[in-house]
Amino acid sequence: MQVSNIEALKLFFNKGALFKIFVLNSLFFIALSLLIIALARPRISSSDKIVTVDVVDIILVLDTSSSMLAEDFKPNRLEAVKQAAQDFIKNRNGDRIGLLVFGKETFIQCPLTVDYSVLNNLLTEVTVIERKYDGTAIGIAIANAINRLRANDSKSKVIILLSDGSNNSGAIDPISAAKMANEYNIRIYTIGAGTRQAVTYIPDRGYIRNEVDEDTLKKIALVTGGKYFRAIDKESLSDVYQEINDLEKSEITVNYFVQYREVYLYFLCLGFVILLFYELLSIIYFRRII
Repeated sequence: MQVSNIEALKLFFNKGALFKIFVLNSLFFIALSLLIIALARPRISSSDKIVTVDVVDIILVLDTSSSMLAEDFKPNRLEAVKQAAQDFIKNRNGDRIGLLVFGKETFIQCPLTVDYSVLNNLLTEVTVIERKYDGTAIGIAIANAINRLRANDSKSKVIILLSDGSNNSGAIDPISAAKMANEYNIRIYTIGAGTRQAVTYIPDRGYIRNEVDEDTLKKIALVTGGKYFRAIDKESLSDVYQEINDLEKSEITVNYFVQYREVYLYFLCLGFVILLFYELLSIIYFRRII
């Protein structure tokens, strides 16, 4: 019996046995550590954000009377306006933009849209209005634009009106239309297009008088809380649209949220698995040496 005990001790304390004991103890302490961590209920956090954009609804209102063929802007007023408007559209982000053209009557060239490629294509197709519709009905143009904007729930509603003449058509007075726009919280920016010279040249028509009605355009802007601009050439026209772009920025609100997820179950399960493995190895090993 004593010999058996000595042999068992030798077997127990040989290098292989000591390594096995080290492994078993390591497994035990790892399992214990994992269980302690699980009791602490660890969790991981993940952040998320919600971006809210308060878009601006904008109607571009362009005068397409025959005087827009004047060549004081190169190649002419209408083409210069179309290019400046396209640059303006390119600088917007997510806003709904529509296009209305007018002479003696008004026409919706493009309803409010966020598809700027469609809008630009329709803008490219704009031409001077037919002779039977030639004229400048600023009041009706504003009223029609209001009708497109008034029911919208957007935070900001804007009309950008460009004309190179004076109101000479339509049953609605421009100032009355502006007051109506103000009631619907619609801001109007007005642009008078044309050089300050007395006359300008139009192909096939010769020289015509420059009749930009600055007083009316200024009053329209004043009544609605907008601003009046005078564009005397292509470069100043681009600057005007850029300034309006800077004035009417979309408001972006970013809300951050942090979410927590419990991960103690992973430590608990892994700890129990290692502990079970430790128990199995302990039973198998000690049976061998005994």
